[in-house]
Amino acid sequence: MTVELLVASAIGVMTAAGVYLCLRGSTFSVVLGLAMLSYAINAFLFSMGRLVVDRPPIYDPSAPGFTDPLPQALVLTAIVIAFGMTALVVVLALRSYLESGTDDVNGAGAEPPPADGDAPDDPAEPPCT
Repeated sequence: MTVELLVASAIGVMTAAGVYLCLRGSTFSVVLGLAMLSYAINAFLFSMGRLVVDRPPIYDPSAPGFTDPLPQALVLTAIVIAFGMTALVVVLALRSYLESGTDDVNGAGAEPPPADGDAPDDPAEPPCT
């Protein structure tokens, strides 16, 4: 089994898992799915720089072949950006959970808060006159 086939299979599995998790109903699953998709994209970008063994990572005129360092730099930048975006989405999901009381993406199961001036009807208390 070649390295390219192994990496392509891993990218396919990570992409499938990410899409599956993104289609789930809870916010936490969607966050994990987006993280998994970013890992798959990073692995794809990294594999675009030719997966070879025993080659120098930088260009040397005397070397018979070299590995392109640009995908490595792109992946490093993408990892930093994905980490920041994941942290932001986790904070937003936590805030949404604390506001709505549910982890559901559609907000199902949570009752909207009463509007200002609308008191909840409680027949146990007589109205003030």
